[in-house]
Amino acid sequence: MSSPGISKLSWGSMRVENCSEVYKDCKVWPGGSRTWDWRETGTNHRPGVQPADLEEIIRKGVKTLVIGRGMDEALQVPSSTVDYVKKNGIDVLVLQTEKAVKEYNALAAQGVKVGGVFHSTC
Repeated sequence: MSSPGISKLSWGSMRVENCSEVYKDCKVWPGGSRTWDWRETGTNHRPGVQPADLEEIIRKGVKTLVIGRGMDEALQVPSSTVDYVKKNGIDVLVLQTEKAVKEYNALAAQGVKVGGVFHSTC
C-alpha cells in the first residue's frame, strides 16, 4: 500500500489524494488519512507533539515519519518525542509545514512507506 500524496496546502486547509475531506490538521500513512484532532491527546502548541499523537501512524509500519510544525513553526516537538520515534526504528523529520509536505510528497513518490502529522496554521 502506498502513502497518499498531499495535493493541496494552504493556511488552515489540506487535501490528501483520493480523499474528499478537507483537513485543518491531518495524519497520513500508507493507505489512508484522517483529521489530526489535538483534543484526543491533549496536545497544544507547547509542549507540542506527544508520542500518543504518533502511535497510530507508527503502528501502520512506516519507515519515515514527517512532522509539520505549522506555517510559522509554532507547534513544538520535544526531543523526547523524536527519541520515541527513533526508538521504534523510524526515521523522523521535523520541518516547517510547507517544507514537510514537500519532503513527505517526495518520499511518497519514491515509494517510501512514509507517514506524517501536519499542522496547517501557525
